Amino acid sequence: LRNDVDALLRCEDEQTEAESANFNEDTKNIEKVADKYHSVAVQSAKNQLDKVFSVNVISGGDPLEIFTDRDGEVIFKKYSPIGELTAFAAQYAETLHKTCDLSVIICDRDSVVACAGVSKKEYGDKSLSEEIESIIEARSLYSYRAGQDKINPLRDGGSHFVTCAMPIISEGDIVGCVAALAAADSDAAPEAVEIKLVQTAAGFLGRQMES
Repeated sequence: LRNDVDALLRCEDEQTEAESANFNEDTKNIEKVADKYHSVAVQSAKNQLDKVFSVNVISGGDPLEIFTDRDGEVIFKKYSPIGELTAFAAQYAETLHKTCDLSVIICDRDSVVACAGVSKKEYGDKSLSEEIESIIEARSLYSYRAGQDKINPLRDGGSHFVTCAMPIISEGDIVGCVAALAAADSDAAPEAVEIKLVQTAAGFLGRQMES
């Protein structure tokens, strides 16, 4: 499958949009749709209806996890190091909420992996906003100040905003972040203890991944 995976990765390059990206040579018509990393491939054959494949394109260099289902379908997923700590992260988030009355989300670099104090249906596994992705890439603490523009944690908005956030760094690599949230109609800056709790959580999770 190596050549097919390489073809999928190269589909992100505009110069190779027309290249085959599935498992037969007669697959063609790679088309970009609304999502930056989403494509459609059409496989044509004589005397048969065209087969349309939905392709999620992953940028080159990203590690992949490979799964197979009972029907033999091969599934590629972007590997998330912090995903290995999902259960532990959920327990940590729940503890912060119960003991400190803190609404918190714990994320990898793309989506929320654990949350507490907010609706799991609203936040669980949802994609992060570009603003919080920028906080993660900055590798430094973010803290809201009254009157500043508020940062939504999710790409599709949400009923809360980020009061403070700290990237999770493990062995020098950014793997996600811990963020405290407040109701969207609030304008209170985070207290010093809230900031310290978020920093401690991020540091602890980063160390757990190193061990």
